[in-house]
Amino acid sequence: AQIINHNADAVMAVYPFTPHPAVSNAIIGISAVPVFVGVGGGTTGGARCAQIAIFSEAQGAVGLVVNSPTTLDTIRRIYEVVDTPIICTVVSEYMDIQARLEAGVSILNVSGANRTVDIVGKIRQDFPQVPIIATGGPSDETILATIRAGANAITITPSTSAELFRSEEHTSELQSHHDL
Repeated sequence: AQIINHNADAVMAVYPFTPHPAVSNAIIGISAVPVFVGVGGGTTGGARCAQIAIFSEAQGAVGLVVNSPTTLDTIRRIYEVVDTPIICTVVSEYMDIQARLEAGVSILNVSGANRTVDIVGKIRQDFPQVPIIATGGPSDETILATIRAGANAITITPSTSAELFRSEEHTSELQSHHDL
């Protein structure tokens, strides 16, 4: 339901399970906006990761997201078989960005919790032209700081259904008091 009911410019479909074509197919099939799909790279790597990338590209993914521990060999395997941009998740300023770009990565996805702004700033300083997607953090201030550090796009984690209903109930409660 959240894939259909949002106002985002794109969807980044990454999740902490082994990627599967049925999941990417379902998300791409119902999304009205472009979808970036997680293709593994942690426990799922090598040839299987490349096969998942091929399926995702064929289904219409606009970007293939690999996890931070993805090996350079796995990135090269994916790069050899797809034309869709490879997006590498970065969780530390110590990751060898140059090696990943040389292996075939074209976009970086920074997800470094409270270190995100610093990681984005370091990458932007060293690689002024590379596209950077980054997590925005918990507030408008952290989102602005991430943009100022050099992020080209911001990702957010959507509210859970419970959070949405709690907000809706609060809004209805306020409206009821206003109507009195």
